[in-house]
Amino acid sequence: MNPISERGDRRPGPWLRYGAAAAAVAATAVTGATATDPDSAWYASLCKPSWQPPPWAFGVVWTPLYASIAYAAGRALGRARSPRQRAGIVRDLAADLALNAAWTRLFFGRRDPQAALAEIALLNLGNALLIRRIARTDRTAAGVLAPYAAWCVFATALNASIVRLNR
Repeated sequence: MNPISERGDRRPGPWLRYGAAAAAVAATAVTGATATDPDSAWYASLCKPSWQPPPWAFGVVWTPLYASIAYAAGRALGRARSPRQRAGIVRDLAADLALNAAWTRLFFGRRDPQAALAEIALLNLGNALLIRRIARTDRTAAGVLAPYAAWCVFATALNASIVRLNR
């Protein structure tokens, strides 16, 4: 049964909202994973900072981060009070996930750490906007996104260090 809000609109059921969020996040993860090649000769030739995690750590970190994005989006969509509010969440989530997937395409696919650095700055902005929008609906869901945003800031510092070390 779908709850009806004060304005009479039907909210999507949990299977739909969590399923759609999970599908969007999974598509982002697959898009990123297919572009990532930490074993390539190009990547091995790059100078990297001493504090860079080993390649296996990225999958260990990204798996729960992607799950948290799907959970936060599904939860926020369920708590949105109007179709307009839901549409804003969907729009900001889609933009954020597109930016997320684009980074790996730029860094590994095009082998352009400098372009990836500019792009990840936009991703950080997208994260802030997504968290802000979701916080208007559900502070808990917004808080769930904090580790994702923090990891992206870390990734930005790592990307910036790689750019600096390889000039």
